Amino acid sequence: MKSTFKISSARILFVFLFALLLLTATGSNTGLAQTTTNAVADVSQYPKDPSVLPGKGPAATWSGLPKVWAQRHAEWARTASQNRGAVVFLGDSITQGWNSLAQDFPDLHVANRGIGGDTTRGVLYRLNADVLALKPRAVVLLIGTNDIGNGANPDDVADNIEAIVQALRKFNPDLPIIVCRVMPRSDQNQRFVNNIEKLNALIDGFVKTQPGVVECDTWSILAAPNGGCLPENFRIDLLHLNMNGYEKWEAALKPIFAKLDL
Repeated sequence: MKSTFKISSARILFVFLFALLLLTATGSNTGLAQTTTNAVADVSQYPKDPSVLPGKGPAATWSGLPKVWAQRHAEWARTASQNRGAVVFLGDSITQGWNSLAQDFPDLHVANRGIGGDTTRGVLYRLNADVLALKPRAVVLLIGTNDIGNGANPDDVADNIEAIVQALRKFNPDLPIIVCRVMPRSDQNQRFVNNIEKLNALIDGFVKTQPGVVECDTWSILAAPNGGCLPENFRIDLLHLNMNGYEKWEAALKPIFAKLDL
């Protein structure tokens, strides 16, 4: 009887340990699935509650942003597989409006991830789904003018840009990142000019400390002596680039791409 009891006890212990192991493995897989789901969270709609956006400073105030946001994401959902491994241009309407991007860089596989009206907080919110999911070859970042237009503190905008860069570097430490200086915009009372110049100075200082991060000077090539816009480079609103402005941006990027061997 003692022998039978010992065998039964051993079987019970084996079954218990096997069940515990199975439960642990199932829990791990569930956690992995949750992590994966979180990493590619659905950002196809602009959040109704902007307080959920990460980062600092005011959220976007343009009423047309949710519509443009949804339209752009619907388009990207159809072309995502074609854009994997691309050099991703990330930003707001200035990036979105570069309609000749593929023609201007015929030797590069490029993807335009600009959304009109977007801010640094919006970019942080959609970074995983719109950029990291593509496993980009490189990223060209231009963002911040809408933050300044909404009255954001340049220090907060710079912190958000730094957070974007750090997230990109965490994803891939070897990823080439080109951070563009915020472009000039029209301002009668110099408020935008002064804040953009302060923001660019903060960007200058940050980029110098980041290996693998390169700055593109997209301010001085477009700015008037007073820090505002050279009209020859901008549309009538003195905010968005015209063809001449995009040609200057293209010319500023090409030697950087060549140096990075893209």
